[in-house]
Amino acid sequence: MRHRGTLLAGLLLALSLGAAPPARAETVVASIGYDEAARPVGFPEAIQPVDGAALRFLSIRAIDGNRVDGALWTPRSGAPAETTLVVVVHGSGANFVRPPADALGRGLSAGGRAVLSISTRQQNERINTDNFFDIRRDIEAAVATGRALGYRRIVLSGHSLGNIQVQFYAAADWSPDIRGVVLLAPFANLPWKTRTILMADEDAYRELNAAARAMLRDGRAAERLPAPMGYYTGERVPVTAQHFLTYRSDASSVADGTFWIRRVPRPILLVRDAADGVIQPFEPHMLLAAAHAEGALPPEVRYVPLPNPRAPSLAAHSFVDTPDALVAAVSGWLRERGL
Repeated sequence: MRHRGTLLAGLLLALSLGAAPPARAETVVASIGYDEAARPVGFPEAIQPVDGAALRFLSIRAIDGNRVDGALWTPRSGAPAETTLVVVVHGSGANFVRPPADALGRGLSAGGRAVLSISTRQQNERINTDNFFDIRRDIEAAVATGRALGYRRIVLSGHSLGNIQVQFYAAADWSPDIRGVVLLAPFANLPWKTRTILMADEDAYRELNAAARAMLRDGRAAERLPAPMGYYTGERVPVTAQHFLTYRSDASSVADGTFWIRRVPRPILLVRDAADGVIQPFEPHMLLAAAHAEGALPPEVRYVPLPNPRAPSLAAHSFVDTPDALVAAVSGWLRERGL
């Protein structure tokens, strides 16, 4: 007590004499970080940068501690401050190298842009396990890493499930260095689609809804539901309660692009392969209608359908037949905007 009293008396004396109180070190309670990483084991050796570009790998730590692996494709010329960075978010259960991320990395870096493709917390075997709201932290960490690397113009790109994650992020973060949004193979309304197309079984859908809510109340939201869910592959797949509630349930899901797209205050590009067997031809038009609704915020929205004479397939959902046309569509749109 004598020590505390002495400190208090000294502080009062210093204040009375006009001196500043002693500085206290700031306590950091959360942070985002990144480090260089080795080429990941299993990363295909065939995937290499084109002449005039480079490929390196990053290990990024999100604000909640989740590790986000990243592939950074960069042109060899041009400083980061003068280069547009495209942050690429993959689709359901994919990763930072699966199509179309690989084509975007090679193609856009060949055209003078940088690409940071990330693997989010719903990658690979973690498919259909995540909480929708947590993915924002992975995107936030990638964007913060891009800024730390010196990039001042950022474009967000999301493929398939990543499209709704990017829409949510862009609607919630109005930072001026985020200049545009690119949505690839975008669905319109995932809870509606899950109920009416992917499952098409009212009894089973209601049972999953009820089971997910019960598990949430029991504190078991991260556990798998007792029954599988209908999926775009035609299979029935395992799913956690938190994934179903935040992506698939029409009572609680927020994975509705027709809601978020009208709240994105940036130019938007939509691209769909004509042979996409997952995204129905009408879905991009639902998004267009929402983005053009009275009071919607996007200053411009463009839809580019890519011709593909092949029959509809799951492969076309990832632009495996049209990678060059995809890169050309995205590059041309960026060029028009000085990005």
